[in-house]
Amino acid sequence: ALPACGPAGAMAAGQSPPQGGEPGWGLLATAALGGTLLALHAAVTPFVAPALRKVCLPFVPATAAQIRNVLAMLENRSGPLVDIGSGDGRIVIAAAKKGFKAVGYELNPWLVWYSRYRAWRDGVHQNTKFYISDLWKVSFSHYRNIVVFGVPQMMPQLEKKLEEELECNARIIACRFPFPCWIPDHTTGEGIDTVWAYDLKHSRGCETKSLEITPERES
Repeated sequence: ALPACGPAGAMAAGQSPPQGGEPGWGLLATAALGGTLLALHAAVTPFVAPALRKVCLPFVPATAAQIRNVLAMLENRSGPLVDIGSGDGRIVIAAAKKGFKAVGYELNPWLVWYSRYRAWRDGVHQNTKFYISDLWKVSFSHYRNIVVFGVPQMMPQLEKKLEEELECNARIIACRFPFPCWIPDHTTGEGIDTVWAYDLKHSRGCETKSLEITPERES
């Protein structure tokens, strides 16, 4: 007798079932999982990558009190302002609303894009700029007002970098953690909202150097 037709007959005859047809559910599930992991990697990497660097600068949003304290240290100041590690752009936007040309440097591209959106939403996008950049690869030499939300392990190296790059008329405003060597000219706030302001002409001794090279006048 001839074997029965169809898959059952083929198996009965010791043959493999026919190949082809629609892709299996396993293949579809694998493709879906791969796409999900790829999207998750793209979303998480900008937040995780900074933690893998030598000095981690985590994103912690500035409080309303910190913003007020920073603005208080900027009273009667002028000239360009930079926020080192600008996060979601709060300080840059607040300074722009006070008339400053303000720039933010941030390593996380998602935060930079969000900062640009916030500046546009608040109507100060013409006075603000945000860059995706590593702070150690940027020169801050043309800024007169510098705001820093740092961590203790980065402050000594950043103090040296700023002292080498900035002019004597610069003011550096440190939030949460002070610089290790400089003596602040002004301090305000309490706890995590504390802000220290350093006038580089005092910290570097520019006035003393200026007096040393001034020729003496005959009496």
